Amino acid sequence: MGVEQSLWRALTVFRVLALSYAIVRFAQVAGDYRYPVGGWAIMALLTVWTAATAYGFRDPRLREPPLLIIDVCVAVSCLLATRWLDDPERVAQGTMTLPTVWVSAPVLACALKGGWKTGSVAALVIGASSVVERGAITPDNQHNIVLLLLAGGAVGYVVEIARVSERALARALQLEAATRERERLARDIHDGVLQVLALVQRRGAELGGEAAGLGKLAGEQEVALRQLISATPARVESADLPGSGTNGEPARQDLRVLLGGFAGARVTVSSPGTPVLLPTPTAREVTAAVSAALDNVRRHAGEGANAWILLEDETDEIVVSVRDDGPGMAPGRLEAARAQGRLGVAQSIEGRVRDLGGSVVWSSVTGEGTELELRVPRQGSG
Repeated sequence: MGVEQSLWRALTVFRVLALSYAIVRFAQVAGDYRYPVGGWAIMALLTVWTAATAYGFRDPRLREPPLLIIDVCVAVSCLLATRWLDDPERVAQGTMTLPTVWVSAPVLACALKGGWKTGSVAALVIGASSVVERGAITPDNQHNIVLLLLAGGAVGYVVEIARVSERALARALQLEAATRERERLARDIHDGVLQVLALVQRRGAELGGEAAGLGKLAGEQEVALRQLISATPARVESADLPGSGTNGEPARQDLRVLLGGFAGARVTVSSPGTPVLLPTPTAREVTAAVSAALDNVRRHAGEGANAWILLEDETDEIVVSVRDDGPGMAPGRLEAARAQGRLGVAQSIEGRVRDLGGSVVWSSVTGEGTELELRVPRQGSG
């Protein structure tokens, strides 16, 4: 059972206790009321509605605005009924209303459902009804309004933090489980597959000929497999605290993980030791641009070319460099490709980075390979 469910149950207990207090309190002063039968009718209404909410609010699907609005309306109606059922002189003197503290229950319900803003709105509605019931703004109803605002705001804020904490805990447990599974698989692979691949590589080199080629392939697969099982578990989403101004933003992903998927026998990936978190759309676009750059390496430098990816995490931007040891590009080749309408590089790499508010810088020397540098703002304009 989560924290939020526990709070809803606690609210039900509060309603019952507040209702009991209201009934006992009214029984003590019923003789002073102008219409005591009407007062008992209000007590009956509160009893029925308290039972209805105790049942209805158990189901999260019913904790929706329609039921919450009815809850507030019941509180307002019972509060205003005091003005017509009680003696006018007693009302003017500031006698306690029929529902007494029960009227704070709808405020707490709204805070539990919608957070501190919704709870504060409900508190203002109940507070305005208290002013109408008394017929004037008095120190008593000013005091009550402040207490309702504090209760709605504080409870709503605590609930928002609890929700964020539960999501963070769930993600942490999921990450821990994924890490344990990865470690288990890594042990099994290390004890079996990696040792076999290492043996094939060593024996192939000793035998020579076609066996040497097979041994080389086995060695490349061993390197790729080691990099795969040592990668960090995948997604890390944002856990924004209420009031931070970032609620509702897209989830974030660790760019190191996405770029790490390119690592292999001929692709080396270097990245910082700490997560490089970017909004998910930005991280995916950067990854797609790097993928297009590697495709260019394979297409123009050949399958035997090596590539290096370097990820740098700077204060306001991230920098990704992709370098290869191919033959390089002749001067003016990119400009000529654009003039001929060949927009592969322009669209798949430069277009993506430009849409994110970043820039791409190419550098190449014939016979010495090519390097491109992608600079993207942390948030990304896209």
